[in-house]
Amino acid sequence: MTRYKKALGLAMIGFCASILSAQAAEIIQVESTGARSQSVLGSTVVPYKEVTLSAQIPGVVKYVAGPVGTSLTQSAVVFQIDDTQLRAKRNEVASQIAMAQAGYQNAQAQYYRELTSPRSKDIGAMPGFGLPAMFDRMAVRPFANSFMGNYDSDTVRQADLNNAMSGVSQAQSQVQQALSQLQEIDSSLRDASAYAPFEGIIMEKMVEVGDTVQPGQPLIKFGYVKYKRLQADVPSGLVGNLNKDMLLPARIDGSTNTSVRVSEIYPVADPSRHTVTVKFDIPMEITTAPGMYAEIYVPESKKGSQVIVIPKSALLKGSSLPGVLVVKEDNTSELRMIRLGADQNGGSKVAVVSGLKAGDRIINNPPAGVSSGWMPEGTKPAKAAAPAEPAATPAAK
Repeated sequence: MTRYKKALGLAMIGFCASILSAQAAEIIQVESTGARSQSVLGSTVVPYKEVTLSAQIPGVVKYVAGPVGTSLTQSAVVFQIDDTQLRAKRNEVASQIAMAQAGYQNAQAQYYRELTSPRSKDIGAMPGFGLPAMFDRMAVRPFANSFMGNYDSDTVRQADLNNAMSGVSQAQSQVQQALSQLQEIDSSLRDASAYAPFEGIIMEKMVEVGDTVQPGQPLIKFGYVKYKRLQADVPSGLVGNLNKDMLLPARIDGSTNTSVRVSEIYPVADPSRHTVTVKFDIPMEITTAPGMYAEIYVPESKKGSQVIVIPKSALLKGSSLPGVLVVKEDNTSELRMIRLGADQNGGSKVAVVSGLKAGDRIINNPPAGVSSGWMPEGTKPAKAAAPAEPAATPAAK
């Protein structure tokens, strides 16, 4: 008996609520205001700046700074690639540099020896206290030069000097080549470690310790999140209504209302979507995280125009798309889908971008679950007009 009473009481409560909701429904007229019409655009919270750190050398990852969200200071190591082979090669090139420098010093010594003590005038080149060389220098060579004209000691000495100088140049080139190889290896060693270009956090981690990577492979996304922005793709027809440093209302994560400032407008549009990327600065006191969804209210015209507004209570409840019940001339209703704009009058009303016009009649406070044809209680459909009486025929005379 007790259960029966409870069930009966709940049924009575539901019946009374439906009656009250039906009685609360009323027919109102669609109004227009002089406010500026606005379009609602979806956007995403992004870091103030973001970079993607990629591998510069092939190898195995031996260190990663931490998981996603790890904070790093500027110049901190983000990841490292094993450089054992590079260091072994560097030691090899360092030994080649030492050998090349020794060869260069020897070539210089040979050049200075030729410059100060030419081999063409060396009297000790032959044994026997230099007598054969002295006889060759004092008698044979002058005789050959005077009578036969096929020997010139100065030319021979210049050739020896050029040969020694060539040896110095070759040795110097070998040293420079080895030093260039060392610089190349040092550059690769620096590329084995990636450093944070600024203070920030790890936004995305695409590698783990032990993974084998190749040059150009993205490994870490790093962002500066002390300041954050909204990034939106604005239709090209609305971009002309925006100016740099312009303030616009926005709603972040469906609950936080704030104002954002236009910070950057891209100079080119996307040729496939015909949109322009625009970035907006978020106030520092607003708590957000990269990736959050936000809505930005962008003006549709630079000059004020009439905007259609309706109460939010007129929207059908439980519908996936916004719609209202429009009252026709015959006092019957039809379901009509509409496109909404920005909130008006402190949030109690909403702008209608398309679907209604000023003067239309709609049903306010419709109960949940109603559809086309439903009318508030007490509203009667208009009676059909009576057919016109036929005109009287003139009497025959």
